[in-house]
Amino acid sequence: MKRLLFAGLVLVLAIAAPATAQRRAAPEPPPASLTAIADQVSEQRLRADIERLVGFGTRHTLSSQDHPTRGIGASLRWTRAEFERIGRECGNCLTFAEPEEMVTAPPRVPTPTRIRNVIAIQRGTTDPNRVIIITGHIDSRVTDVMDATSDAPGANDDGSGTVAVIEAARVLSKHRFPATIVYAALSGEEQGLHGGRILTNYAKAQGWQVEANLNNDIIGNSCGSDGVCDAANVRVFSEGLRWQGGTDIRGQVRSLGGENDSPGRNLSRFLATLAGNLGLGLEVRQIWRNDRFGRGGDHTEFLNAGFPAIRFSVAVEDYDHQHQDLRTENGTVYGDTIDEMDFAYLRKVTALNVAALAALARAPMPPEPRVEGALSTDTKLQWRSVEGANHYVVRWRRTDSNQWEHIVRITGRRFTGPPARTEDGQGTQVCETFTTSSDGQRGGGCYWEVTLPGIRVDDWVFGVSSVAADGSESPVASAVPGGAFRPWTPPPPAPARQ
Repeated sequence: MKRLLFAGLVLVLAIAAPATAQRRAAPEPPPASLTAIADQVSEQRLRADIERLVGFGTRHTLSSQDHPTRGIGASLRWTRAEFERIGRECGNCLTFAEPEEMVTAPPRVPTPTRIRNVIAIQRGTTDPNRVIIITGHIDSRVTDVMDATSDAPGANDDGSGTVAVIEAARVLSKHRFPATIVYAALSGEEQGLHGGRILTNYAKAQGWQVEANLNNDIIGNSCGSDGVCDAANVRVFSEGLRWQGGTDIRGQVRSLGGENDSPGRNLSRFLATLAGNLGLGLEVRQIWRNDRFGRGGDHTEFLNAGFPAIRFSVAVEDYDHQHQDLRTENGTVYGDTIDEMDFAYLRKVTALNVAALAALARAPMPPEPRVEGALSTDTKLQWRSVEGANHYVVRWRRTDSNQWEHIVRITGRRFTGPPARTEDGQGTQVCETFTTSSDGQRGGGCYWEVTLPGIRVDDWVFGVSSVAADGSESPVASAVPGGAFRPWTPPPPAPARQ
């Protein structure tokens, strides 16, 4: 078997001035393991929060904004108060916002209606503009989507997702992360995914680099309306071909591949691996479509904006206990009530979310790899260095394989100053400075280049992940059109041939 040779070229680093001597601070304690963090999720708190949400009677988007104890307004005020209490307990580590819009969108929002989200923001320590968002929609409904007065407990749809968001804030606010985590209770989902759209607009206005949205919608029961039960799995829905980018990206994918390698699809692979490592008694069943057949959720609005997003939902749905009036017919009880919940299951799904948020916020941003190798027996990968990355992992798989099959770690040491070169056993890393021709300033950036001898690009899909010094690893970003964990932009035109 041929030995794989790797050439890692690191590019341009500005020379830093000598730092003044400073007293060395006491070392930080090692971060808690993901399992230890997930174990902090409380089934009792989840139950108490569901009871509180159900107590508002209805949380329909068109219900009262001003009533002190009933309706969407009261439930949002309570959520804001919970976030503020959590913020006080963590030493004011959270800030708060309420992105809102006046919406008129017949037929489900026939007159101008204030649709408001409540969010808590936990700023990252070193990479605060990189943002991971967990969402659940707080609004509820009964059979008639326009009935804003009947009791609509919404225990599972989507009280379960909302309390997962609140519990994630309680647990994770006790820890610190390089990236920012946003905890968001959304409104207007049942009336047309308005809360998701409002939050994506807010994220774009803030200039956030949204790495992932974990949307939780119906995550609190383990038995279906047909009696089938499954408390050992949770479904994660993810789009395949990236939607944002439209026809431009489809032409690129037709030529270069990427039908199964959107950032959302790689996020679902990341979650499946994480679930297997946590020992929660919960596995991820990857569902490779954007959402349930013919249906939708708030994560779709994040995907429309170019932000990677997935949806968590129960392994089996109970259609008698969602979108139903409270009633009994022919011996069958209908309605989305708290007695139909499985709180032990809800705790496991929430714990997986909490561990995933911690893992994503600790790890660096995924790289943006490119691949070359047409008319060659070798494949070459290139990517720019990622802030906070200690090393990288290159993966590849056959085009008809659904999971990564092969792996190699690319390591190296950084240098500043004059050109320097080192052999580290796996590859060569070169660091140097240069002077730009236009303004005489020193600066630039870094990139890596790796060659896989004897690996033909036609037969494989390639991806790269970033790994922090503490071992925290990002999701894989595939070297395909639209594979980067940022909104897709058309590539520049190729230079004209002479």
